Amino acid sequence: MLKEFKEFAIKGNAMDMAVGIIIGAAFGAIVKSLVDDIIMPPIGLLLGNVDFSNLFVTLKAGKDAAATYATLAQAKAAGAVTLNYGAFINVIVSFIIISFAVFLLVKAMNKFKKAAESTTRDCPYCLSAIPMKAIKCGHCSSEVKPVD
Repeated sequence: MLKEFKEFAIKGNAMDMAVGIIIGAAFGAIVKSLVDDIIMPPIGLLLGNVDFSNLFVTLKAGKDAAATYATLAQAKAAGAVTLNYGAFINVIVSFIIISFAVFLLVKAMNKFKKAAESTTRDCPYCLSAIPMKAIKCGHCSSEVKPVD
């Protein structure tokens, strides 16, 4: 079993996965900062100086039952039970940005992969498959530009 684990850990796939996880975690931290520090403050300003991280509903008051809390930090310090919908909004915005960035990355990788795997291309005149380096179509005899 130890031998099998060693073979798995040394394989390129396991190392690629580990690197991907580490880069993904760092990318997540960057996007979180982008959302919290760059994107949400102007949105909050446009909506009337709303700080999304401090949007919450107190479900149960803390030590001082009559107190109202101006910030989420004050509510947590008092031991209040809160529903933090502002933090949830921040997470949704982060998710959308990360999803879009991953979509663009996967789209670019698929484009490069497809270009690298392709050995044929379509003739621009008859749309038949011809070799990449062909200068004349074997189907319609049209001259085509070779691809390097």
